[in-house]
Amino acid sequence: MGKRIILSPGLGRILQQMGEQIKLARLRRNIPVSVIADRSGLGRTTIWAIEKGSPSVTMGAYAKALHALEGMDKELLLICKDDKKGRLLQDLGLKIRARASKKERKHEE
Repeated sequence: MGKRIILSPGLGRILQQMGEQIKLARLRRNIPVSVIADRSGLGRTTIWAIEKGSPSVTMGAYAKALHALEGMDKELLLICKDDKKGRLLQDLGLKIRARASKKERKHEE
């Protein structure tokens, strides 16, 4: 965690909010930091850094902490799941043929 990572202000706020949400999830469950540290195999200082949204903590450590919060790591699967903009761009780039290819027409006959 000794590496200093510079982020844009917006991205820094997103990480900070994510850290706060992780902390709130832990507090709602009434789980001490020491228990999350034991379950995840991470140190308490790493858990505190995660809860502050530190960009120097690895994604793997965030995942381990979420897993230690009673399986919340599955929430990571929601990231980019519904990529509306990507799908729109993909659809716009699709070539639309006026008619089926000869290969497809032979199967119909």
